[in-house]
Amino acid sequence: MVSLPPLYALRAFEVAVRYGSFRQAAEVLHVTPGAVSRHIKTLEEWFGAPLFVRNGPKVTVSEQGDLFAQQITQGFLQLETACEQLKTQRYDLRLKGPSTLTIRWLLNALKYLDEKNSSLQVQLSSVWMEVDHVDFRVEPYDCAILLGNGDFGDNTTSALLFEEWLIPVCAPGVVNDAQSNLADCHLIHPTGDRRDWQYWLGKTHHTPRPDVGRGIVFDTLEQGNMAAMGGHGVSISDLRLSIPLVTAGLLEFPFSTATCTGDGYYLVWPTDSHHQESIVQLQAFLMQQLPPDIPDTMTLIGM
Repeated sequence: MVSLPPLYALRAFEVAVRYGSFRQAAEVLHVTPGAVSRHIKTLEEWFGAPLFVRNGPKVTVSEQGDLFAQQITQGFLQLETACEQLKTQRYDLRLKGPSTLTIRWLLNALKYLDEKNSSLQVQLSSVWMEVDHVDFRVEPYDCAILLGNGDFGDNTTSALLFEEWLIPVCAPGVVNDAQSNLADCHLIHPTGDRRDWQYWLGKTHHTPRPDVGRGIVFDTLEQGNMAAMGGHGVSISDLRLSIPLVTAGLLEFPFSTATCTGDGYYLVWPTDSHHQESIVQLQAFLMQQLPPDIPDTMTLIGM
């Protein structure tokens, strides 16, 4: 029997090459950078060959090490696929979803799926993502719902659920102030780069134009919604996800103009997924449970 090096050392090496950093590899593996360094040193002693070129604190994978990393990456993928196919799970599908979409729509949709006693069982994980992304090679999901333009990388398939339309939102007590002079209101930004307000103002040519460089900055649409509900200013949100909040009297639309960003919420999955049948079943169900349609009273501005 051929003797193999320690599996934990191989994994540390593969992750370090993939991320190009001992520190990032340590974060992924939940160990210290020193532990990653020791694991790689173990491999180098095992093979009697350097896997990284060291220039002071900077390390670069060697040509021989890079080729080896590509081969063991494929090996780990094969191992993970074999384990996944063998083990039995309570859930048919593991679904990743962005936080605001989950709270404002997906939770209720999947609750209805459970109430129907569907044979399809979905395990939902809602995570914050600066940019909606999934890497099915390393993340423990079978599919995901992501905001984007439909291109989510090689070897993925995507199906549009609904488009993103942006519109200002505020508490009922702030509506008159916003309509009178938006420039005097406190702006609430649901993204760190303030792109949503910039996009809406650029498309609508609203005057007087408020200063987008000021205001409160959050990470998600949901945080912006909550701040707006508390009367802290005017936020910008997804139209269809906000309609139930407006219907409940928690928010109002101070303006009736919404702008299309060109992005949308997509169901995404690996092209070669062995869960294909269940994913198609989930897609069909979600298409029947979409957020409320856009009212005819709205003025819509496309890209």
